Amino acid sequence: MNIQNNKVAGEALWVTEKSADLDNLLIDVIEAERPRPGPGQVLIEIRAAGVNPSDVKASLGHMPHAIWPRVPGRDFSGVVVEGPSHLLGTEVWGGGGELGITQNGSHARYMALPQAAVREKPANFSFEEAGSIGVPFITAFEGLQEAGGVQPWDNVLVCGANGKVGQAAIQLATMAGANVFGVEYKPMEFLGHASQPVEMFDSSSQDVAELVREKTGGRGADIIFNTVGSPYFEMANKALARQGRQIFISTFDRAVDFDIFTFFRGRHKFIGVDTLALDSVYGARIFDMLKPKFESGALKPFPITPETVYGLADAAKAYASVLRSTPERVILKP
Repeated sequence: MNIQNNKVAGEALWVTEKSADLDNLLIDVIEAERPRPGPGQVLIEIRAAGVNPSDVKASLGHMPHAIWPRVPGRDFSGVVVEGPSHLLGTEVWGGGGELGITQNGSHARYMALPQAAVREKPANFSFEEAGSIGVPFITAFEGLQEAGGVQPWDNVLVCGANGKVGQAAIQLATMAGANVFGVEYKPMEFLGHASQPVEMFDSSSQDVAELVREKTGGRGADIIFNTVGSPYFEMANKALARQGRQIFISTFDRAVDFDIFTFFRGRHKFIGVDTLALDSVYGARIFDMLKPKFESGALKPFPITPETVYGLADAAKAYASVLRSTPERVILKP
């Protein structure tokens, strides 16, 4: 290992207790001692890191297993500055459920990472683009894989289509050739990239389940990726095809009405995905499968706009904007 000066400080976000609300986020910026990588670890100099809803929810105390105090942040891109000689200088990307939750994460200048989680970022990606991919694409990929994968003959409905996980799920599903619909809570065009047209529905004024059945010749949706949870639960169940699968990654209400008869008669499946349980090594294996698609252009990174790229000093503003539904991907640059 190439040991450098471990006393060199770098800025880091530091969360010591839960915040009361988005207007009073308790996120400090500190001068942190440079981490010393342990056995089997490398040190990453962070160049860009996405901000996810889970980062913000953890700071609000909504993640009961989060350890305090800590440096938050689950996604990253950067450069290896300590570790085996063959990795030094490697431009990397990644994300993990343990980062920023049970160990210090990526919203800092430096982060220690298992060597097994190190993956070279696509050469055609900027650091900002690479740092934006993590949680949204890991979640979307894992959910669709758990549902048995997407086939060209599938009808797919994505609830919360313009959220970042929704956009990632639509990219993956349209890339597979599926017939894909999106739903939002108001009239909206699809804001993300897709390999083929995506018809959008408005749940505030349309009977989405009826429309899905009408558009699929009465069949319904084979896969429903419900990124929102309870607000779409009843509608999604009505829209499910026989042997359909509904994927959940989040919810507002923990208890919902559930028609057991329709569930077993329809041979439906419910699939829960908790990406906090997927560490950075697991995420790296998903990136191995996604990287060729990003390099070829079959998958696209999220567009990065200067207005939603923040320094650490503006982290509270960046965090609040994520839960206030800014349409762009929010990035921190140490």
